[in-house]
Amino acid sequence: MSEGNFKCPYQENKLKSTEILVARAKSDIVNRKIEKTNLVWLELNGCSGNIISLLNGQNPDFQYLITQMTNFIYSNSLASAEGSQAMDDLFDIIGSDFILAVEGAVSLKDDGIYNIIGRQKEHAVTGLEAVKKLGEKAAYVIAVGACAAHGGVSAARPNPTECVGVHKVLEREVIQLPGCPCHPDWFMGTLAYILLYGEPPLDSRNRPLMFYSTTIHDRCPRRSYFDRGIFASKLGEKTCMFKLGCRGPVTRIDCPIRQWNGHVNWPIEDDSPCIGCAQFGFPDAMEPFISFDTTKGE
Repeated sequence: MSEGNFKCPYQENKLKSTEILVARAKSDIVNRKIEKTNLVWLELNGCSGNIISLLNGQNPDFQYLITQMTNFIYSNSLASAEGSQAMDDLFDIIGSDFILAVEGAVSLKDDGIYNIIGRQKEHAVTGLEAVKKLGEKAAYVIAVGACAAHGGVSAARPNPTECVGVHKVLEREVIQLPGCPCHPDWFMGTLAYILLYGEPPLDSRNRPLMFYSTTIHDRCPRRSYFDRGIFASKLGEKTCMFKLGCRGPVTRIDCPIRQWNGHVNWPIEDDSPCIGCAQFGFPDAMEPFISFDTTKGE
């Protein structure tokens, strides 16, 4: 579906898109128009930053997710079970209807042995094995964060364990939510859309258009300075930071209107250039994050 044909209740107010979608999903679940879905959150090779980001989400928050929207089956960090019981809980979902959310990259080297997520009796379960088994059976697979989407920091040079994004090991479509970390709203909004309508409209790289359609540059409150050629020469100046290395012109995401930490601030408002964490290729393709010599000779 093209963006031009995209009709949804949040279209008039994209800032509140997640809130509107989640509220509608909750209402439809309460009124038995739709059912709660089973959700598996699988953590692979990474820093667990995305589950932490989700736990810090507000309006809607994590409690809303696990009590109102889903049957939260498993998370490496949050599961109370240990050992074989935890792995049994994880794989017992196969055969049922479930959505798989994956954070962290998939380590390929030596059959994935450098990312062990648990043990099932005497068997060491690798992240590679888990994502293949679960990803083949899930109704939808969502790659949450940069590492899951394209390898991210885990795959940065020299990438000693040969990390890749989830889509590289699954022969199916994977909904991509790049970001380091993924904003809670991006995940919650995508999940709510799936519950209500099925797959959301995606761009050519399988990112939901409701969050990833527009560059930061096109919405930046400092855009007028760029247009007039007024550039900051050091951090702290309130003009355009393009010549300090800002990656807003190449990064498609809605940070300028959504913001972070309870929707109160974001890097550029705090005088820090965008480092392109929501763009494919981060971090290697976005370095150096700050540069002070781009205007030499001008």
